[in-house]
Amino acid sequence: MKLSDLRKDYSLKSLEMHEVSNDPLQQFNQWMDDALAAEVLEANAMCLSTVGAEGFPNARIVLLKGLDHGFVFFTNYESAKGRELIANPKAALTFFWVEIERQVRVKGTVSKITEEESDTYFLSRPYASQVGAWASPQSQEIDSRARIEEEQKIVEERFDSASMHRPAHWGGFRLVPNSIEFWQGRPSRLHDRITYTRQDDGTWKKVRLAP
Repeated sequence: MKLSDLRKDYSLKSLEMHEVSNDPLQQFNQWMDDALAAEVLEANAMCLSTVGAEGFPNARIVLLKGLDHGFVFFTNYESAKGRELIANPKAALTFFWVEIERQVRVKGTVSKITEEESDTYFLSRPYASQVGAWASPQSQEIDSRARIEEEQKIVEERFDSASMHRPAHWGGFRLVPNSIEFWQGRPSRLHDRITYTRQDDGTWKKVRLAP
């Protein structure tokens, strides 16, 4: 089958203005609950898009680990995405839940969360993941896989689960949205799209967009 022949018609649900919350974060919480109830694979996986120094967008999948007044995720601050977010603290997130034919797009500004918040999350991670945060010089060129395995052994010898603590180069970011779009697949590619835009007074303007 040719790529041009691949297509799927979406027909599970609709998205109506009067049915959605006036608060997009509340609406996102509801959709996340729906995704979890539908057992969507990796429901908290999101595509994080940043912009590098050359002006090119850079995208990768990360995991959402918290939602309050913004979207919280964690990384190595010295990684490519970490450096890009520190240099240009504007980013976009995209969630795609194919099982329920929904997509959410988020744009906003990014800042580091507090060290206390990062410490709390880091210490909640499995020991192997904690070791990995220490062992990997994320995004840096390495000569072989053996380099990482050697670093892993060094970290395991240095720290046990009781003495483990968060490395200074690793922690969380929070993206505070200024726009959020909810997309519901519909038949004949006539999808439903409702977008929220934050106004100067902090309220949200809600509009329907053409598919």
